[in-house]
Amino acid sequence: MDIFKKLLLDRGPLGRHQNIEEGYFMFPKLEGEIAPRMKFRGKEVLTWSLNNYLGLANHPEVREADAQAAKDWGLGYPMGARMMSGNTDYHEQLERELADFVQKETAMLLNYGYQGICSIIDAIVDRKDVIVYDAESHASIVDGVRLHMGKRFVFPHNNMENLEKQLDRATRITNETGGGILVITEGVFGMSGNMGLLKEIVALRSEYDFRLLVDDAHGFGTMGPTGAGVGEAQGVQADIDLYFSTFAKSMASIGAFVAGDKEIIDYLKYNTRSQIFAKSVPMPLVIGALKRLELLRTKPELRDDLWKVVNALQEGFRANNFNIGTTNTPVTPVLLNGTVGEAANLAMDLRENYGIFCSVVIYPVVPKGTIILRIIPTAVHTLDDVEQTITAFNAIKKKLDDGYYKEQHLVEFSE
Repeated sequence: MDIFKKLLLDRGPLGRHQNIEEGYFMFPKLEGEIAPRMKFRGKEVLTWSLNNYLGLANHPEVREADAQAAKDWGLGYPMGARMMSGNTDYHEQLERELADFVQKETAMLLNYGYQGICSIIDAIVDRKDVIVYDAESHASIVDGVRLHMGKRFVFPHNNMENLEKQLDRATRITNETGGGILVITEGVFGMSGNMGLLKEIVALRSEYDFRLLVDDAHGFGTMGPTGAGVGEAQGVQADIDLYFSTFAKSMASIGAFVAGDKEIIDYLKYNTRSQIFAKSVPMPLVIGALKRLELLRTKPELRDDLWKVVNALQEGFRANNFNIGTTNTPVTPVLLNGTVGEAANLAMDLRENYGIFCSVVIYPVVPKGTIILRIIPTAVHTLDDVEQTITAFNAIKKKLDDGYYKEQHLVEFSE
């Protein structure tokens, strides 16, 4: 069969919904300044779908630093891969400051989060080693694990009893192969809002020999007394062997980093293929990241403002009998029961008639019959925004329970 014909026959789990107008549910366009209120298809909407946790995307000091760096350096400098011709004092300064912020010996700057963690996993393990990872790990971790040519075991989300079983299996294998064990989990799981049980995982080292890689993309800047992440919040930051985060969340930018002991980071510098063979991070992004990191360190009120909104929102949902799972982080999932078609109609009603824009998560990302409306609070949302949202959600939940979205087909959506 022609390979392109095969693709078009299947289209994939998300592509099968292409009958929906592209630009509405898939590839929507939010326009205007990055803010709680933006324009969607010409209408103002209150948006809860941007990972701009600390409101840095349009912070005046950030905008000024970004603009000045672009003027001073342009987007081309430095040219070439970091190892060959793309290194600068500013790149190294950013690495030192990131390592200091997350309480690690040193750090390595990465072009992108997704390719970065994929390539880190690939660089660490060989066919003799075993990977053990949480079932709800981000797609970038899953893709990194897929690159591994040795054994890999998955444990149900935050299930420590099962993790022990997988570690026992992995230990038996590595005793024969002479390899090692890498455990991978997340600091904050981006869909459920749960924290990874880092303290409990670290405690298993009394019985098992393994190294721990933590992806803390949603925890960096938001969790812990200083914002150093979930490890800091749980008192085990020093026990994380490799701490990874992206700049796409609290830093509101592009790029990522991994931090740990110097000898291991030095190894990664010379063996992480996605960095060795890719162009260095452009200078404006580096200068901009330095400014963002400065604000993370010096303006704890940004994190305080975020948590005021988070607490008001989550308390409001719980008080109105919404199921928001067991989140204990800013990520706020609202779980409802309904079909894919009902989800589409509900989301359209929410956007068109209530002026609320948030991410709608449906099968196959979640089980059939489940709808998740994922809310991402930020430091620049207000308590009035929270009140408007709770009111709107009460209205759409009543409609959903009454069967309105089954009967009123605002949009046709194939199951």
